[in-house]
Amino acid sequence: MAITGECFCGNVAYKVDGQLRDARSCHCSRCRKAFSSQASAYAEVAPGTFQWLSGQDLLTSYESNQGFGLQFCSRCGSTLCGTYHGDVHGITLGCVNGDPEVEIGMHIFLGSKAAWETIPDGVTQFEEGPRRPSID
Repeated sequence: MAITGECFCGNVAYKVDGQLRDARSCHCSRCRKAFSSQASAYAEVAPGTFQWLSGQDLLTSYESNQGFGLQFCSRCGSTLCGTYHGDVHGITLGCVNGDPEVEIGMHIFLGSKAAWETIPDGVTQFEEGPRRPSID
């Protein structure tokens, strides 16, 4: 079953043919600004599983450092996906229609979270990003 999503005004829509993975919530100051929220809710997509269904001409792209970026609807401003070197890397969970059957597995960059935010006990937390083994 495909996962579908759309922006707030409904003009931009997509589908993902496959399961979402590595869902996380980032609490850094940049994500708070990009998502106009206390944190982001984001999950990665496998290469080749993401497809725009409508409104691709309405997308505006912003590329930040190291090839990472965001795409959002130029009409309503909804942040729809994250990109890496121009390719869709993952989607924002707030724009998904229905249940994407994924859970937030970790809360990252809590060292820079908003002072007014309270993180619940029992969730996987990282002061920065998760430590990943280096590849030599």
